[in-house]
Amino acid sequence: MAKSEITAGICGFSTTVNAVMEDDDCKITIETQCQHIKKMAEELTEVDPYQEISFKGELPLTYELAIKYLPHAACPVPAGIIKAVEVASRMALPKDLFIKVSKE
Repeated sequence: MAKSEITAGICGFSTTVNAVMEDDDCKITIETQCQHIKKMAEELTEVDPYQEISFKGELPLTYELAIKYLPHAACPVPAGIIKAVEVASRMALPKDLFIKVSKE
């Protein structure tokens, strides 16, 4: 199992993503305070990891549903979901990532 813990930023919402491989598919569970991510999570329960990690061919399901449900393109949650899928499917090693935003 792989886990992403995401604090989205100014909205203050936290999201936890768990991803686990079952045969050739990756099962996803998402816990969040964000109503938009909750709606997305109802449909995003299982993905093909090979489709999710690439922009070649079809758009990853995570991003299709992000377009459908999320009002902000800058939301980091979809990327965090895909990172959990990558790790669960052994296509990436677990490593924290950060985006630091400041106004100067």
